[in-house]
Order: sequence, then C-alpha cells, then structure tokens
Amino acid sequence: MQTINFDKLNLKKDDLLLDMGCGEGRHTIGAYIEKPVNSFGFDLSYEDLQIAKGRLNDFDVSRKKEICQFGVGDINTLPFKDESYDSVICSEVLEHVDSPEDSIKELIRVLKPGGVLALSVPRFFPELICWKLSKEYQEMPGGHVRIFRHSQLKKLATDEKLRYLSFHWAHALHSPYWWLQCLFWKNKENSFLVKKYHQFLVWDLMKKPILTRILEFILQPLMGKSVVMYFRKIPKSLLEREEKEKEIEPAKKLFSGDVL
Repeated sequence: MQTINFDKLNLKKDDLLLDMGCGEGRHTIGAYIEKPVNSFGFDLSYEDLQIAKGRLNDFDVSRKKEICQFGVGDINTLPFKDESYDSVICSEVLEHVDSPEDSIKELIRVLKPGGVLALSVPRFFPELICWKLSKEYQEMPGGHVRIFRHSQLKKLATDEKLRYLSFHWAHALHSPYWWLQCLFWKNKENSFLVKKYHQFLVWDLMKKPILTRILEFILQPLMGKSVVMYFRKIPKSLLEREEKEKEIEPAKKLFSGDVL
C-alpha cells in the first residue's frame, strides 16, 4: 500500500531516491522494485528497519543492478552532503516532529536542484475526528503532535522556495478503520467492528477489486486519509533570475506606454 505516486517523482535510471522516515520500507522497496533507481530508506526505529530488510528479502532482485539499503537516521541531522539525492520522499513523518520547518530545510538541503520532494501527512478532517474520538490516540508515545491543514503543508514548502507541482488524496477506505480504532480505543484489539474492517482492508489490498477501487476514487475528495503534495527544488540561478525580474517589473509597467 503506497501513499506516494512514483510517476510524479520524474525518476530516471540510476537516480538516487531517499525515503526519510521509511518505517517498514513500503516506499523504499516499492520504488526499488517498480523503478530503475537506487533506493535508500532511513528511520529512527531500528526495529522497523529490520522488518524492512526482511520484506526486501521476499523479492527476487537478483537481476537488478541498482541497490536498496536501509539505515538509522534523524530527519534533522541527515548524514549526507548537500544535493545528494535526485528525489526525496517524506511520508507520514512531519506530523510527528517538533519542528517541521527545520525538517523541511534538511530535506531540501540533500535534494538536488530540479529534484522532486514528495510530502504526505494525515489530512485535516479525518485526523481531527480521530483526535475528537480518542484522547489516548493523541497521547501515544511518538504519536501525532499536530494536524496540518492543506494550506499549511503547502506553505511550509513554498516558504523555502520550493515550486508547488500538484497534490492528491490517498487511502479514503482507511479513514473509517482509524475512526473505529479511536472509538473503541481501550478495547480495540477485541472489537468486532475493528477486526472485521481490518479483514476488509487486507482483502481489498490483496484482491484489489474494481468495485472498491471505484468507491475509493469517489470517496477520496471527501475522506482521503492522507494528503500528498509534490514540490520541485528550483536551481539557485533560476531563483535569482526570477527575483531580479520581480524587482524590475514595476519599472517595466511604468515605461510600458509609448515613449516620445
């Protein structure tokens, strides 16, 4: 189950892709299997990274020349040189960090000019319902410390001179599952409704029936669980040229009439 659309990253052969906050490796491995790229996943959780490595072993990659690796890393102190990666993914991470502004700056630092940064966070409306239904959900160790509005996430990136490209929603069918978990939080492991809905999601993930694909497509604008945005890092020379053009624009308008 992937949140990021790899086709929007403009990935090319032998590109270097960073998946920061990779968790159990769904995007790191997915990009590596689907695209001819070198994929690197970093996360603070050693346990999640071990699971990711185990999942990678489930695939036959003997014919692939590219590499896929995992390592422990902090989003605010990445151990890479400036402009190291062609594309960067940061999916469902920024809602956990104390300073998303600092985290964004570090992601941009390691992204090459012209590269694409993909960000995803829980969408405001579905997440707000979770917060309203369960105080325990909010207070989980390592849990969500903020809810992003669409405009806030966009501004977070564009304030750092990234060029906004597009957005989409994801996982509309997963929103009710989280609402049910929050509603029955203290007994969610034994809740009949939680168990049955989880079974439905697993069935949907494995079978991918056309009916649920259509249903999720219809529901995405209303209750998509995540919002995903794509941004491009503009080369510094182009940014400087655009800034100069903005500075002289008033003069252009002043002298735009006929000159005697």
